[in-house]
Parts: sequence; C-alpha cells; structure tokens
Amino acid sequence: MSKTLLLLFHPDLTRSKANTVLSKAAAALPGVEVVDMTAAYPEGIDLLRDGEHEAARLLAADRIVLQFPIQWYSTPASLKEWQDAVLTRMFYLAYESEGQRLEGTPLMVATTAGAAADAYTPEGRNLFAMTDLLAPLRATANRCGLKWCEPFVLYRADQLSAEEHEVAAIGYATHLARWISKTAVQPRIRTA
Repeated sequence: MSKTLLLLFHPDLTRSKANTVLSKAAAALPGVEVVDMTAAYPEGIDLLRDGEHEAARLLAADRIVLQFPIQWYSTPASLKEWQDAVLTRMFYLAYESEGQRLEGTPLMVATTAGAAADAYTPEGRNLFAMTDLLAPLRATANRCGLKWCEPFVLYRADQLSAEEHEVAAIGYATHLARWISKTAVQPRIRTA
C-alpha cells in the first residue's frame, strides 16, 4: 500500500475546529499518516537535532500533504521553521543522499482561511487570490523538484457550524482520496 504523509502545522489544535475535523477525516483514509508537527516539536524543530528524522519520514512517503491555517497571509511559523530545518538539510546539506531522492514526490497543500472565497480576489478585502498567497510554497515545491498539485482550500473555516465542518471533512477526504488515486506511486530511488 502506498503511503501519504500529512504534516499538520497548527499553532494550537485544541482551538481549531476545522483543522481538527479535516485531519481526522484524512487519518481515516487507508495509507494516510497524520503528524501534528506542533505536538511533535513543542520546542520547535531544529536542523541538527530533528532534521535527519524528518528527512527519513519524507523519504518513506509516496506523497506529502502540508495542512495548515492561513495566518496573516502566510503559513504558521512552525511550517517555515520546518522548511528551514528539513528542506535546507535535504536540498543544501545532503542533496545526493536525501534531496535528490525526494524529487518527483507529489505535494499538496490543504489550508483553511477565515474569510469567504470572494475576499481572496484582487477586488476583495484581502487583495490577493489564494494562489498568490500560496506562491512561496509552490516556488519551494518547484525548487525541490516536488510535483505541485491543486491545493484544497476551506474558506470561512472559523465561521462554519459543526454540521458544515463535517460536510467539509467529507469533501476533504474525497478530495484526498481522488488525489491519492491520481498520484499512483512512481518509482523513486529510495536508497542512498
């Protein structure tokens, strides 16, 4: 069975309704491993202390999902810290043994936003489309040779009722299942 690694970056999952229900729906899918990165690294992630373990986790996956809430038009600090520690290690310090082996892996972003979709337009309150706000992650995927896939975005995430969150979770699980089936495992070099 192929493996999908979902790395969840939320500063306080106990206060999240949307990311909690979405990650539970994802975890119920076969072959999906969800890792709460804030719980895994409450003191932060470090290149030297944690980089090797996280690189191995990525290399064991057939596809990667980065799930997080958009905060002030950006990712949570923990996701940036993870990029600095893990991707710097893999693509600048250990390219031949790690980074090169990760190339070709499909990457999907799943994000939640507090505003409605129409707020994320040039005419909307937030001025920029969600694709513009996610451009740094797409550029990172490109730099790392990862296959960028269409993101999943849940708008009005903190305004939805419990029933609407459940409907969104079903939609997310369906979206993930389709993506997983479309990204059949491609042969990758897995040994150093």
